Amino acid sequence: MKKVLAALLALFLVGPGVYAQDDEIRPAAIGVSFILNDYVTAQRIRSSSLSNVLNNNQWAKVKEMAPGLALSYFKGLRKKLDLAGTLAGSYVSYTIPNHTPSSSDKFLLEGDASLNFKMVSEKYWVQPYLLAGVGAQMYGGTYFGAFIPTGVGLKVNLFDDAHFFITSQYRIPVTKGSVEYHFFNQFGIAGRIGQKKEPVVKALPPLPVDTDNDGIIDSLDKCPSVPGLTKYDGCPVPDTDKDGINDEEDKCPTEPGPASNQGCPFKDTDGDGIVDDQDKCPTVAGVKENDGCPAIPGFDAKNVQFVSGKATLSKNAAVNLDEMAAYLLKYPELKLVINGHTDNVGSAAVNQRLSERRAAAAKNYLVKKGVGADRITTAGYGMTQPIVDNNTASNRASNRRTEFKISQ
Repeated sequence: MKKVLAALLALFLVGPGVYAQDDEIRPAAIGVSFILNDYVTAQRIRSSSLSNVLNNNQWAKVKEMAPGLALSYFKGLRKKLDLAGTLAGSYVSYTIPNHTPSSSDKFLLEGDASLNFKMVSEKYWVQPYLLAGVGAQMYGGTYFGAFIPTGVGLKVNLFDDAHFFITSQYRIPVTKGSVEYHFFNQFGIAGRIGQKKEPVVKALPPLPVDTDNDGIIDSLDKCPSVPGLTKYDGCPVPDTDKDGINDEEDKCPTEPGPASNQGCPFKDTDGDGIVDDQDKCPTVAGVKENDGCPAIPGFDAKNVQFVSGKATLSKNAAVNLDEMAAYLLKYPELKLVINGHTDNVGSAAVNQRLSERRAAAAKNYLVKKGVGADRITTAGYGMTQPIVDNNTASNRASNRRTEFKISQ
């Protein structure tokens, strides 16, 4: 038995030292506790049954238990596994089998080493656990024996360096000739021993550098010296066609063009030097003087005159309109708008009707020459759009005009 006690003591002192400790592993601690050895309840259970004791409330009263004191040592092995050792002393009276019954209490010295299987780690302030281990006792200085402690416990952290603990063990005899079944109840407080582990302070990594202050650190910035956007890995918005308009605003990012055309080049479909948005005949080569449409040889709108106050074409007007008809027949894809205008002689209503009739007369002449009527649109504006003041006969003659506008 002395060898058993020596082995337990060695496990108690040496075992914990081989394990590393971290914040979730229980630090080494020594505790003092009040104990109650309960032989009465254990005897009642064995003489009847556990259910009978429970149903009839036959648990021993505190006055039937043997009080004592104990010293305990604790050391975490893993996050949820602790080693515990206890040395307890109390005065009890029980009969050793095949020996004369004792007439008085004798000193009982018990020691055990057990493993505490915790439900949670040290980061929780309440930790329930199960326990099992080995133990030995000396009774009356004469009788030695061994037992197996099994039971439950509860640990409550009070502060960083102290905790309260409760255990209840059922001690099963190994040497039944010298040890009796009994309950071992323990209530105590323990405090940390040894130096408290200081937290490891890691050096802060160097602050990231952002040379161009665009919010993207240099290590992730493909253009570290030029402010840019995350979308482009720290580079500015690209201008693929190098026209000075970035791709996000450029409607033609691969073709250089002016900002006035949203970054697109001006197109000149017919190659006449007049860009399409200014060319009234974008697919037919023309001249600037005719707004990009082909020139009308021999035609002069000023010569399209009418009999005064009437919508009757003059002979000279017919000659010019013949040129216009030939032109329209040559270019069947073109269309014509005829606008009639008058001077301010007479009422506005009369002049309005006259301008409309004169424009219609010009259209009718062209239609008779073979031009499709659907290609010609007419409008009259009366005296509302003079090109000069009507204060002289010459100016009034200029305002009495018919305009011909070619388009596609």
